[in-house]
Amino acid sequence: MKIVAFALCAMICVAVSASFTHAADKAAEVTLKGKATCAKCDLSKTEKCQAALVVTEDGKEVVYYIKGKGAGDLHKEVCKASKDGVSVTGIVSEKDGQKWITATKIEG
Repeated sequence: MKIVAFALCAMICVAVSASFTHAADKAAEVTLKGKATCAKCDLSKTEKCQAALVVTEDGKEVVYYIKGKGAGDLHKEVCKASKDGVSVTGIVSEKDGQKWITATKIEG
């Protein structure tokens, strides 16, 4: 009986922590707007083609590398010619000094 109660308690704890993690992920979702371009062909920042969004923050241009939903399709559009007014919604992260956005929605 004690084992069943312990297992039930453990499952509840896992479910509650998973729901908080999911809520935290949603809270971290942001929308950035700027110029979509290719990090290799236009910006010369990568060795391989990569969709990127150039955003102005505090008077400086900041490059966000785009991955996730729609990043490949966006790259096909902007590899040789950038596109202004693009909005990317997703989760922002940083890796090796580079800013990344894992897109859930791309418009523009």
